[in-house]
Amino acid sequence: MATQADTTANKRRKMVKRFGKKLFRGTLMDFLSKQSRVPDEPVLANSHFPWAEQLRAQWPVIRDELEALLERRNALPSFQDISPDQKRISTDDQWKTFMLYAFGTRMDFGCEMCPQTAAALEQVPSLSNAFFSILGPGKHIPRHRGVTKGLVRCHIGLRVPSGPGRCLIQVDDVDCVWEEGGMFFFDDTYPHEVWNETDGERAVLLFDIERPMGMPGRMVSRAMIAALRRTAYFRDALANQRAWEARYRQAMG
Repeated sequence: MATQADTTANKRRKMVKRFGKKLFRGTLMDFLSKQSRVPDEPVLANSHFPWAEQLRAQWPVIRDELEALLERRNALPSFQDISPDQKRISTDDQWKTFMLYAFGTRMDFGCEMCPQTAAALEQVPSLSNAFFSILGPGKHIPRHRGVTKGLVRCHIGLRVPSGPGRCLIQVDDVDCVWEEGGMFFFDDTYPHEVWNETDGERAVLLFDIERPMGMPGRMVSRAMIAALRRTAYFRDALANQRAWEARYRQAMG
């Protein structure tokens, strides 16, 4: 049964989330867009990120580490178990995650489990978030938007099912189809939706980097991220991640 303190905390959380979205998606988003040194488009060419190909080329060893994790797939957390704010877009156990970085915080356990992936990510400039994103057969993630124009998202395909059925992400009106070893960048503040209508599992390395911007844009974006780290959105997710890591370690013996 929820206590009065829980109810108050939930109300405060919703208020902060509502205010934060208004702030991030209003004037600040327009400002960051104008500061951007890459196009403000749903999907961005890999050529805007000169370091990208060196990272992409390491996908086979990254996939090997993912495959080792998937031997215990059921033990991996569902996304909403780590980040309760994701319950709006996912309520089942068909979206599994394995965290490596969260808003600049290195997840030591994840990086210890996947040392070659961690080493590859250490070469990524201005890395913010990174995790394996695993979608089960038939999984659909409804249309949603990210919170800040200050980040750019990337997917590297690691396990992509073949056969009939759609398996893609649509960013605004652009369809992006995953390929094993393929990479693409996109702006997740544009509405995007995901389908895995196959009978196989789709897995990618998902990571966010700081958008290339002028100095004023970088300063504002970093202040926004610092503020976000102080909210329940980040603190609760970090606590849930630490709790899951402890349970996983115990289960491993």
